[in-house]
Amino acid sequence: MIILSEKEIQSLYTMEDAILDVEAILSEERNGNIQIPERTVLNFSEHDASVLYMPSAATKMAAVKVVSIFPHNPERQRPTTQGVIVVTDTETGEHLAMMNATYLTRLRTGAVSAIATKYLARREASRLAVIGTGAMAREQVAAMLAVRPITEMFLYNRTKEKAEQFAAYIQEAHPEWQGTIHVMDNADEAVRQAHIVICSTRSTTPVFSVTALQPGTHINAIGSYLPHMQELDVETIIRADRIVVDTKEGVKHEAGELIQAENTGRWSFEQIDAEVGELVTGEKSGRQHEKEITLFKCVGVASFDLAVAMGVYKKAVENGKGMTISL
Repeated sequence: MIILSEKEIQSLYTMEDAILDVEAILSEERNGNIQIPERTVLNFSEHDASVLYMPSAATKMAAVKVVSIFPHNPERQRPTTQGVIVVTDTETGEHLAMMNATYLTRLRTGAVSAIATKYLARREASRLAVIGTGAMAREQVAAMLAVRPITEMFLYNRTKEKAEQFAAYIQEAHPEWQGTIHVMDNADEAVRQAHIVICSTRSTTPVFSVTALQPGTHINAIGSYLPHMQELDVETIIRADRIVVDTKEGVKHEAGELIQAENTGRWSFEQIDAEVGELVTGEKSGRQHEKEITLFKCVGVASFDLAVAMGVYKKAVENGKGMTISL
């Protein structure tokens, strides 16, 4: 077995790699070649936290990710999200690799947002609003830079200082990008300026108002992943012309804003237009006209972790990276 640190993974594997690998596994899923058992979530309400166990398998490899999300950890000088992935050979049962999954979780979520954006956002979309500037937003921004010609970013965080720190991070992490960054005092004003909106929060109340949305906007809502969370208001769900999800089964159990919209009786899960894999395979179409408001809702699927874990393992073997241990 090889052990791979986050630093080693970052040196080997890029957003562009992740987009290619996740898009490929989405096609495999549609062909019925991927096993994705239901994930197990353990909640620790006293810490407002949860631990997720996410298994999946392809033809030759399987993986299980264990990821913990403890939102009060920054107060302890520890990261909010921590994770590991174990990769197993399905022909021999050999455990091939264990790798840090914190960065890979952000990366694969960014990759699937990039894929949805590629099919749903306007081709010339150049103004990006980011609501919530925590660690998960880093790879969301990288993903948007990979698929659309972003020239302006509008950042909003409840703590303005964190948005300012995030602006500095973007400039350092993407020195080749020559666009303009605006730190906003109001989420609605950020959304009002945008062609693409990223919602990357763990909020239990809507983070912007439907009145801020302009015709033709695309939204990636990736922050909330439990039934009590709600980044978007019911009016935004109803207003969206097209709603695409990572998996219909997953969002029925975990997408708080969609669950709460259905509970009002004014919207139904039957109104979901497609899973993102159906866009990749051409079973369903992407954006249909310039004025559409489109929404991609992602709660996370274990196969995305499998895709990037297999990609990292292959690159690590090719490049002789990682620490080898005997079990």
